[in-house]
Amino acid sequence: DEEFAKYPGYAKYDFNHPEQIPAEYHNSFDFVVIDPPFVTEQVWRLYARAAKLLLCEGGKIFVSTIAENGKLISEILGCKMCLFRPSIPNIIYQYSLYTNYDPTVVKTINKEIDD
Repeated sequence: DEEFAKYPGYAKYDFNHPEQIPAEYHNSFDFVVIDPPFVTEQVWRLYARAAKLLLCEGGKIFVSTIAENGKLISEILGCKMCLFRPSIPNIIYQYSLYTNYDPTVVKTINKEIDD
């Protein structure tokens, strides 16, 4: 998004081509958040490639997506579903959170939506 170009460290890339992420960013992040709109398996695989390029050894991944994507997210990113699910009014799909590490904050259910 060009609106962020004014910030230091901004790097535009096309998610269809994760290999075009500038080399200076490879293996340099210790935490990656992936919170896309609803996407297809093919797009998730591209996001996973980008995350793996960006993350340093032992890097953490935090993902937000629908539960139906859980198996895929586990397969391509090694993430597991967290107990906490966010309450997002007026959205027809229920989103879940996934991490590749043992989280400290999202370990309990959200009483607003789960019993």
